Amino acid sequence: MQIDKASPVAVLLFQGTSDDARNLLVSIASTMVTVIALVLGLTVVALQLASTQFSPRLLRNFLRDIPNQLTLSAFVATFAYSTAGLYTVGIAAGQRIEEYPRLAVSGALMLLFVSMVMLVFFVHHLSHSIQVDLVMKGVETATLKVIGRSFVPGDLGIPIPVVPQGATALPSPASGYIQAFHVGPFVGALAKHDLKALMVPMVGRHVVAGAPIAWVWNVSGAGGRPFAPGASAELRRALAQSVRIGYERTLEQDVAFGIRQLADVASKALSPAINDPYTANQAVDHLGTILAALTLREHGPRAVTDAHGTVRLHIPARDFAYLVDLALGQVRRYGSNEPRVVRALLRVCGDLAWFGETAHRAIMRQYVQTLMNDVARLVAQPADRDPLLEEGAAVLDLFNTRDGTPGAS
Repeated sequence: MQIDKASPVAVLLFQGTSDDARNLLVSIASTMVTVIALVLGLTVVALQLASTQFSPRLLRNFLRDIPNQLTLSAFVATFAYSTAGLYTVGIAAGQRIEEYPRLAVSGALMLLFVSMVMLVFFVHHLSHSIQVDLVMKGVETATLKVIGRSFVPGDLGIPIPVVPQGATALPSPASGYIQAFHVGPFVGALAKHDLKALMVPMVGRHVVAGAPIAWVWNVSGAGGRPFAPGASAELRRALAQSVRIGYERTLEQDVAFGIRQLADVASKALSPAINDPYTANQAVDHLGTILAALTLREHGPRAVTDAHGTVRLHIPARDFAYLVDLALGQVRRYGSNEPRVVRALLRVCGDLAWFGETAHRAIMRQYVQTLMNDVARLVAQPADRDPLLEEGAAVLDLFNTRDGTPGAS
């Protein structure tokens, strides 16, 4: 686009010769190559630090960070724009010319300034994104979103059916982790052929290609009665549509994966190589928030019905006891000889006494009792041990009071 030199806008455009414009574009392109190398180097350092200090499962949070992606995109766009300009600026039909698109060259200069601003922003953002407080808060927020949006309630009273003799196994189409269940197509196929099924893995579990992922049998007649012709192929197609399998776990429906990330941070912090009990305490606080939200949900397996209300599919799921052990079990085993970690665990357990139902509090009470047994066994110094046992007894009294049995501890 050419702009008349007499136009008021012309004063804002690049004023140099065509050679000056080419030199400018070369300088911008070479500068952006250096900046891109610097940014990628800083990103790799941040990933290594996060993997070593926190957990390798947190790396995806950095790789998927939108500000990082926007910054790299701006740098690459500036480089590509400036390099592309070298094909036309100051050259036509293999000969040097004085006329060139001044607006386009001015755009490259503007992109350079934008990239410099983005570089400052990137350094600021990167330094904050690897702070353990922000990392753990991000995991907590993402896990709470899963609980609020994707958590499917279960029922511990639902019995898992015994697979009858002669039931047909549907193999897993691929190896990987179960990322999500969207079982509508599979339930529809089961209802069409008057069948029942039991899903073998839970969300987050690893499956091997060819291993049974579901067992299917007839509702009427013996379990081994043959399916209708073509039913097996249709069931396999419906199952592939209903079960997402990937090479990694995700937070779409897998609450346990978010808990695992925070538990890993706490376990790393308590390792002899790092020895950072305060970070472990912070992780426990975030885990307490997640467990409080989980106490308000019903856990256990679920039975999925068809359009007529007939149960067609049973799906196993984790119960609250499993999630509590996943969140706080390793912290107890690794940190029960450290008074500050024990106090953090007792504080979280005391907070959870105000949430959930009696069954949830019974699980937490059992956890506190196990923790106190570990304290009595592992903490040798009475000056450290006795106050912890007193705090543990106070937490147990709180649970008993909430359940209407004061003084039963």
